[in-house]
Amino acid sequence: MISAIIRVRLGASMTIKLGIIGAGRIGRLHANTLTTRVPGAQAIAIADIFEASAKSAAADYSIPDYTSEPAEIINSGDIDAVVICSSTDTHCRFITEAAGTGKQIFCEKPIAFDLAEIDAALAAVADAGVQLQIGFNRRFDSNHARIKQAIDSGEIGEPHTLTIISRDPAPPPIDYIKVSGGLMMDMMIHDFDMCRFLLGEVEEIYAMADVMVDPAIGEAGDIDTATVMLRFENGAIGTIENSRQAVYGYDQRVEVFGSRGAASSGNWHPNAVTISDASSVRRNLPLHFFIERYMDSYIAEMIAFVEALTKGGTVPVVGNDGRVPVLMAMGGMRSIAEKRPVRLDEIA
Repeated sequence: MISAIIRVRLGASMTIKLGIIGAGRIGRLHANTLTTRVPGAQAIAIADIFEASAKSAAADYSIPDYTSEPAEIINSGDIDAVVICSSTDTHCRFITEAAGTGKQIFCEKPIAFDLAEIDAALAAVADAGVQLQIGFNRRFDSNHARIKQAIDSGEIGEPHTLTIISRDPAPPPIDYIKVSGGLMMDMMIHDFDMCRFLLGEVEEIYAMADVMVDPAIGEAGDIDTATVMLRFENGAIGTIENSRQAVYGYDQRVEVFGSRGAASSGNWHPNAVTISDASSVRRNLPLHFFIERYMDSYIAEMIAFVEALTKGGTVPVVGNDGRVPVLMAMGGMRSIAEKRPVRLDEIA
């Protein structure tokens, strides 16, 4: 299989040589991780259509080569795996091209906004016999992993309800919103994945949403505030709440309530100090954004990707794990438009 092929090519060193496509914020984050925190990984090239961005990232993270042509990464015989961090509209094309050259693939979420495109890309991966890991990093967060353990071990009994609160400190630029696929595709998609990770498959979605933060978001065709109800195949009920703006910082909370108890996680803070005086009891605001809150999980997901390739395992977040949250986002958007619950089998 794949790992055996890599072992033959790389020999005893077991170093995976990677090329990164995309030198924006998430591409730079992975470049930093791969060059400093992931054993067995060697980032040897980075590409971005804006050559200056690729050059800057290469210099900042001591990556030997850079290019403005992603095809040079994909077609390079020196590269074993690609890390796709480019815009969503390019993901399926790069996945398909990389699979065609026999490279292992890590791709940021979402795979695409269209199920037919996703299915074609996943078919190319299967036909080539390569591995594809999707960048749902929150599965690798220690808090979420502990909640998962509490569920799987029966520690809290039979799960009854799941509540996820996910709020950003401020909306992204309007130009980003116009191409992001909207709140459910670029923000809530992480929460859709977390629902599946914790409690399994969802069969029905009912969503309510509005524009409550910035009218310009509505003018761009999106929403900025949403609550989604989910019915899981196992009978549990879920709630996801998203907002583009929480003035106090990055708000990330999860609770699973079951027949024998509950498991919950709260926000992370820059310190654990509580100040008490005559006027109040207070502490510092939560960590401000996703890079600070989830940095450890970004490292862990990339370690898992490289270890799967070097040790002969299967990557932990496979192609279908990228497909289903897109399907769930489509269900949520249809529910908003039609003002009714939507079964996912209506779309799939």
